[in-house]
This record gives sequence, C-alpha cells and structure tokens, in this order.
Amino acid sequence: MTMHTFRILSALLAYPTRDLLDGLDTLPPLLDAEGLVPCDERRALTRFITRLGHASLLDAQEAYVGLFDRNRSLSLHLFEHVHGESRERGQAMVRLAALYRLHGLEIAAHELPDYLPLYLEFLSLLPEEAARSLLAEAAPVVAALAEKLEARGSDYAAPMRAVVALAARAADANAVTTLRDRLKPEADSLAALDAAWEEEAVRFVASPSPEACGSAAP
Repeated sequence: MTMHTFRILSALLAYPTRDLLDGLDTLPPLLDAEGLVPCDERRALTRFITRLGHASLLDAQEAYVGLFDRNRSLSLHLFEHVHGESRERGQAMVRLAALYRLHGLEIAAHELPDYLPLYLEFLSLLPEEAARSLLAEAAPVVAALAEKLEARGSDYAAPMRAVVALAARAADANAVTTLRDRLKPEADSLAALDAAWEEEAVRFVASPSPEACGSAAP
C-alpha cells in the first residue's frame, strides 16, 4: 500500500512543476486522512502548501533553484553531507541502489539514489514500520538541513521538519550538529557548485507524477 504522506513530501521537496502546483489543494486532506505527520508539523506543512500555491510557477521554480541548486550546503543528496565526495559516498550509493532493486525498483542511468525526494518516493512503497525505520537512518541529515533552512527563514523548513517527524526515532542531537557544520556556506562558492551542476535530476523510471499523488484516494 502506497503511503501518500511520504509521496507528498517527496513531491514538495522536488523541483516544482505545474502538475504539483495545480494539485496542491488536494494534499492537506490526504495528509490529514493518514495522520502520519504530527499535528504541529502538519499545520506548518499546510501553511507551506498554501504559500506555495500563491506563487507563480516561475517564482516557485526560481526560489527552489536559488535555494537548493545554488547552495551546496543545502544539497538534497543525503550522502554528500555524510561522505562528501569520498569513495565511501559511492559505496553507500551502490548499497542504496541495491536496496531499491531488492524491492523491484530500478533507477534510470545517471541518477543518484541518495536524492532525498527519490528516497522518500521509495519509502512510500514500503510498509509503514519499515519506512519509518529506514528514514531514521537519514534523520540526522534531514534534521541538519531543517536547521539550516530555519536559519535562512526558508518556508522549506516545514516539509523538512515533517520528514524528520516521520522517522521511527529522534535524530541524535550530536550527529545533527556535526552534519549541520560539515557543509558550511563556503561550500556554496561558484567553484564548489560547478561539479554539483553537472549532476542530473533524479527520478524512478516508472514513478507516478506528483499530480497522481495529489489525486489519489486516501
């Protein structure tokens, strides 16, 4: 059974599309129906969805690119915050891709499995307990990103906090601090971004669109 909450958060943290913006008003009822996100985080998430719905597609896309694509310290590639560009990151991605294949999911060529929206899309297809348990492994990175976004006053802190709240256990505070400080603003220099801009956006080969998420019955 697909969990709509994980799929919704995947869509909200991915590059905004017309389909996503057109289906935003269908998302809060799905979140309420599943009730996986705690009330406080769900209210903040609903406010984020409302504000996103008031933006034009171009403004939403420009804001997203300016935040995530132009700031390596806010990279949505999870292992970058843990391993940087070391060999360990490549090995970790191989293991994660193998986990996807174990569950019958193949990633298209040139796609990176540690992209947070892709990871959430994968988790949406698992039983709830398993999804929450696997998410807990990434929770320190996501919590660190949430803190960075909050420090910038970014609305995107709300969906990031909602992701953290879905984990089976709270993120270790020391781990969050370490990860928050690992990729500092210096990583956002033009030289540091050149390599990151060579990476392509990622999606599952046969993944449903965000619109399908928004229009699905609870």
